[in-house]
Amino acid sequence: MEQLRAAMPALSNDPQAIRQRVEMLEMMLERSFTLPGVNRKVGLDFVLGLVPVLGDVITGAMGLYIVWEARNLGMSKFQLARMAANVGFDSLIGAVPLVGDAFDFFWRSNTRNLKIIRKHLDKHHPATRTITL
Repeated sequence: MEQLRAAMPALSNDPQAIRQRVEMLEMMLERSFTLPGVNRKVGLDFVLGLVPVLGDVITGAMGLYIVWEARNLGMSKFQLARMAANVGFDSLIGAVPLVGDAFDFFWRSNTRNLKIIRKHLDKHHPATRTITL
């Protein structure tokens, strides 16, 4: 139980906890498992996108949660609008049958938004940086 508790990000608004939550959600939405045959990582955004309308609504809401967390970091309105546009574009195109499923395979709005958040955190909260091997 202690290991599980240590792996879970804290439920506070400090930049380190927000970074951990956003990185975990992005991984779950975009890179949680490898698609057999094509050897490409996909996540819930792709899988739930296969469910007409409801899947895109759910993943859109999860993407907007990342934008909300960015707002908690005090990011600029321009950055937040750009992130919301990424999620909106993903949800809009993703709602189109078949075309949206192929689009979700290549367009990763949550990864793009994570990149924007990391850039902000690295500039304004450098202590949150993590070393990846």
